[in-house]
Amino acid sequence: MKVLIIRLSSIGDIILTTPVVRCIKQQLGAEIHFLVKKSFANVLAGNPYIDQIHYYERWDEEAERRLREEQFDHIFDLHKNLRSKQIIYSLKLPSTDFDKLNVRKWFMTALKINILPKKHIVDRYFEALERVGLKYDGKGPDFFISDENITDADRFLNLKGIPDGASYVAMAIGAARKTKLPTIDLYIQIINRLGLPVVLLGGPGDKQFGEEIANSMPASVIVNAAGELTLQESVAVLKRALCLVTPDTGLMHAGAAMGTPMVVIWGNTIPEFGMYPLYKDNTDAVYHNHEVYGLSCRPCSKIGYEHCPKKHFHCMKQQNMVLIVKNIESLINSRQKKHN
Repeated sequence: MKVLIIRLSSIGDIILTTPVVRCIKQQLGAEIHFLVKKSFANVLAGNPYIDQIHYYERWDEEAERRLREEQFDHIFDLHKNLRSKQIIYSLKLPSTDFDKLNVRKWFMTALKINILPKKHIVDRYFEALERVGLKYDGKGPDFFISDENITDADRFLNLKGIPDGASYVAMAIGAARKTKLPTIDLYIQIINRLGLPVVLLGGPGDKQFGEEIANSMPASVIVNAAGELTLQESVAVLKRALCLVTPDTGLMHAGAAMGTPMVVIWGNTIPEFGMYPLYKDNTDAVYHNHEVYGLSCRPCSKIGYEHCPKKHFHCMKQQNMVLIVKNIESLINSRQKKHN
């Protein structure tokens, strides 16, 4: 059996397809090809369950010809948008997709009526894939980093004043939509109360934001790694951290794959959409959700905006910073006891 999995973007969404990839390989013994945008292919780097990665740029006759020549037996559409539907229609192959719950999400965002199922998106994937005999193995998502990635990440931290074996907290400071991201004031207040080195993680576009945070606290040990490390190196950093502080973003899912305890700060999105951290079954890793409840405008979108539509940004500005710090400290103490 030779199958094509379609998930074109983004980091977190692709990470959450990896349980399907693993189970298809282990339970069906299939040859697995994955179609993804080239800019996100690094999320799948080193995945031993994928036999070949195909890059999606645009759908034209040449792209159709290349995939048709592979002679796939089945397509698993884990993106389910107009582009993926166009690909399936053109290739005229048997396919399996899943329920994206778009109508139910609309009820939640537009009318604040919650008819969402209490299920993670990975469970919804496998619910749809039962018809081809797949069962979820409970092992959570995969993200693969090499020894070289770990060495390079450690070398970077050493140069920035964090020696091997030193304790630190990782903070994700990037998000595809700004309404998912905590304010700079919230980051600064949290860092100011921790008393530990902090490593800021993000992409090249987050570097300036990281510099603003670091420059606001010259007395603290803050390493702005945003834009300085590859995705794999960033994940190596958060794997070694005492805990990860993150908004609803791709590094949140990478942190769960690494088994890193975390505090998740939710802005305009909500865990009920089914994209919360998914750890391996029976893991001792813990995470805490932090949300501002009772806002009539939240959730305002299933993905987010560049700016708060109401212009007040209460979902982040009213976060309980004291409780956030308390939960971070609890995770730190638990992690330190475990390591000792």
